[in-house]
Formats: sequence, structure tokens, C-alpha cells
Amino acid sequence: MTSRDVARAAGVSQATVSLVLGDKWRGRVSERTAGAVRAAAQRLEYRPNLAARSLRLGTARTVLLVVPALTNEYFARVYAGAERVAAEHGFGLVLYPSPEGVGPARDPFPSARAALDGVIASSMAAGALRAISGAAGPGAGGLPLVMLDSEPGGPGTAATVNPDLAHGMRLAVGHLAGLGHRRFAHVAAAVDSWTFRVRREVFDAEVGALAGGSAVRETSGLDVARGRDAAVRALTGPGPRPTALVCDDDLLAAGACKAVRRLGLRVPQDVSVTGFDDLSLATAVDPELTTVRLPAGEAGAAGMRALLAALAGEPAPSAELPVSLVVRGSTGPAPGVRPNG
Repeated sequence: MTSRDVARAAGVSQATVSLVLGDKWRGRVSERTAGAVRAAAQRLEYRPNLAARSLRLGTARTVLLVVPALTNEYFARVYAGAERVAAEHGFGLVLYPSPEGVGPARDPFPSARAALDGVIASSMAAGALRAISGAAGPGAGGLPLVMLDSEPGGPGTAATVNPDLAHGMRLAVGHLAGLGHRRFAHVAAAVDSWTFRVRREVFDAEVGALAGGSAVRETSGLDVARGRDAAVRALTGPGPRPTALVCDDDLLAAGACKAVRRLGLRVPQDVSVTGFDDLSLATAVDPELTTVRLPAGEAGAAGMRALLAALAGEPAPSAELPVSLVVRGSTGPAPGVRPNG
């Protein structure tokens, strides 16, 4: 399959196909024509010769996506969203799990600036990417850098794309408060990153604003077993037992549900549990998890669009993406509170 076949299918010239698939069409062809070319290329499963075009244009047409880990489904969804947009514009996307997690990321290439056009990083600090993106920053010899689920306005960052985490935590606490819960426990991720600091700060503010509200916190590594152990500590500590466990992600929430049962209690009759992310795991446990749904795929897509804008010399749009609360069987009225109706 060649660009000539795509041009014939779209009813345009080969030059137009090159402009569109090389992402050089703006101001030269219409949006409608560009869409027709992309649709024809997708229908014919046409893939341009990126190596030859890179030599011709002097660019790598390759973007690096850095994530803390490959074991979390959330980052797989981020990759899928970013890769879809990258492919539409003729870019390759390389996935790189940082060996140091949220800490400083090593350059995976002899020189990333020679092999890449830009970097997207999820759930990390911008400073952790210095070895890859270049300490000079965009426009001064470094690579354009777009951050996802990270502190806005990081040094050398072209744009930041975040889910509205604060609203998500407000939804979770508000839902439980509406069910009559006043004794909370926060099963918090033992990770010093912006995304988990936001959850912690908003949880404290929301519970603190509730009349009669009280809370304890137990920290945990991001896996089911350690989440279970943290929830056991929260439920067996001094003072009245919490009736609601608010967890920083679904893995911790699954562990919290195991903890409740280990103590001879029931979810949600004795203890309600909420998670964060809405992973596949949320519907694999019994009862299914009430959780905050984060738009991971859209975050990846929006991050890739922002990076493409930066590469084209256009303003790179930052964004805050809406989240929602998915109510399932792991939450119910606080013990002793009669449900409405």
C-alpha cells in the first residue's frame, strides 16, 4: 500500500496526503480534506515510511511516554489513548517504565534528545525527567515535555493534563457522608507525589468540614496485600471503629474489603469502602467497588495532542479532565442509619 493508493481513495493529490500524514496541513488544506485523508489511510491500513520521512524532515517522529510502572492498568489506558492520537499523526510512541518509579528517570537512550521529538510523563514530578527531556527545557535545547496527573506549572513543562482529583475525592466523601458516615479512615498511598497529596489534602478538608466528622489515616504500598494490612490497622486502632474506608486507589480498596472480612465484618453493612481509578478490578471483587472513575485514556490522548501542538510551535493546551463517581455495592448506609425511603 502506497501514498498514491491513499490519494486515489481520498480523491486528493499525493502532495496533500504527505501534508496531512506529516501533520503539515493546517492552513494549506481544509479540516474536511484532512479528515478524508486520515480516514482513507486508516481504511487502507497505510503506514508511512517513518524512517525515510525522518531523514527527510530531520525529526524522529517519536515520542517517549514515561510511567512509574507497567503493572497498573491505569497506565496501560493512558498509553492506549496517547498511542491512538500519535498514530493518527504519523508518530511512534515508546513506552518507558521508569526504573525508579516516581523518582528521577534515567535516559533510556544514549541521548534521548537525539532519538526523540518530545516526552510525555504520567504521575511524576517534572524535575524527575531532567535526564530525558534536558535541563534547559523546551525552546532552549531541551525536548518539549507534557505532564499527566502531575503538579501544574512544573519547570520546563509545555502543558499539564490532570484529572480533577479534588472533585473526585469530594464526590467520594460526600457520597459516604450522605449515607450517614461520620467516622472515616483514609487508606492512603505511601507515595510522595502530587496526585496523592491532592487526595490527602482534600480528604482532610472534606471530613474536617463535616459536623461530627472524624478520621484516621493509615499509609500503604500500592498493592492488595499491603492495602489489606493498612485497613486492618485502621479498623483495629484505638477509639471508635471507622464505618467508611476511603482508599487512594482500587488495589488498596480491594485489600480493604479483604480486611473487613478478615475481621468478621461485612461490606457494606458494617464498613463501606471506596476506591479510585475504576480499574477492571473494581467489578471483579464482591461486592463491586464504588470508585472514582478517572479518564485515563482521554488523559493520554489530551497529553499527546498538547505535545503535538508544542511541536508545531502552537500554544500547548493544559487541561483538567472531569471525573465521576461510580456507585456500586461496596457502599451503604452507616451502621444504625436507616436508608432514605
